[in-house]
Amino acid sequence: MILAKRPDIERFLARPDAAVRAALIYGRDMGVVRDRGHQLAAKLVPNPDDPFDVAILTELDLADDGGRLEGELAAQSLMGGRRLVRLRLTAEKSAADKLAAEALTRHAAGELNPDAFFLIEAGNLGKDSALRKVAEKVAAAATIPCYEDEPGDVARMVRETLAKDNVTLTQDALNLFVARMPKERGVARQEIERLALFLGPGSGITAGPADLEQFLGVEPEASLFDAASDAFGGRLGEAQSGLRRAAQEGESGPAAVRALGIHLGKLRRVLTLAKAGAGLQEAAKASGVFWKQEREFLRQARTWTLAELDRIQPEVLAADRACKTTGSPDRLIAERLALTVAGRARRLGL
Repeated sequence: MILAKRPDIERFLARPDAAVRAALIYGRDMGVVRDRGHQLAAKLVPNPDDPFDVAILTELDLADDGGRLEGELAAQSLMGGRRLVRLRLTAEKSAADKLAAEALTRHAAGELNPDAFFLIEAGNLGKDSALRKVAEKVAAAATIPCYEDEPGDVARMVRETLAKDNVTLTQDALNLFVARMPKERGVARQEIERLALFLGPGSGITAGPADLEQFLGVEPEASLFDAASDAFGGRLGEAQSGLRRAAQEGESGPAAVRALGIHLGKLRRVLTLAKAGAGLQEAAKASGVFWKQEREFLRQARTWTLAELDRIQPEVLAADRACKTTGSPDRLIAERLALTVAGRARRLGL
């Protein structure tokens, strides 16, 4: 059973199906995998750290003793409660993958301790992974792929985490902070906790952009979102240079294409609201345009049309697909897309 949609995932993590006795949570971002693993474990047993009811294994444990995993799954709880076996795989090693797949097959069929829950937290498993194939096929297992957080996911995490310390951000401050967040969720969560300490836990403050300036420091010169803005603003050279600087800072081609797509989406939303009768400035605020970027964004919104955005949209989607093709020169694809967008903007008069 594959759970790929957010509502289905959140529903399962909040209330695991009684008919499911195993879950595979995997993905490139181990921070997301760990978060969801902790969330599920807390619903399965009263204390996920209890050594009597919970066994935690890694691929090193499987390498030392190939039969230990099935032994842990067959064991009964020493305290009479539900037993939880957590297997953490940090790399796709064929031996560990095969052992985990075999154990999952037997456990899903009820051959081991049917009252035990088998929770597997793994890295980025490919389609050839035996473990992934088994988990996706059997009805008694839930498979949860974890993808890189979208800006909306990060914003939600920021709001929820800060709320625990009675601290909030204005929409402009939230947009600024989210744009500067690291991509790996574990590191991002640490940054949010640092921000809460900076603002003062329990202070009740609603911080604006000015309150974050000292915390954030100088914004990095190589910003994918600045490069996207340059492209839609018709600044060919700046867009190209910005993407190359971003690449030197470790930003990937797919991330650059995504930034261009996000900027296009904001322009589309603003123009749609304006078509419905809203003022451009009002529409920009409603679409989450950061106040420092508002002037340039409005300049673009006065020139781009919904029809022109419709013409450029297929090229953004095609670049996104091309970046995800194995062996593709994703940075060159992103750079070519930015130049195409900038060229179209220049022809529109920007």
